[in-house]
Amino acid sequence: MLDDKNADGGVELTPEQKKMRRTRNIAIAVALAAFVAIIYAVTVAKLGVNVLKRPI
Repeated sequence: MLDDKNADGGVELTPEQKKMRRTRNIAIAVALAAFVAIIYAVTVAKLGVNVLKRPI
């Protein structure tokens, strides 16, 4: 995996660019987690207690 260099192997990121990349990645992760939580909550809300009343 190339961490600080592009496919050509020529560009190294500055510490500021690395920090911006990390901040952006964290924001994307938080947004994805929020999306998953919303989908889960909507699913549980729509199914309600019927999920627990399944025949054995």
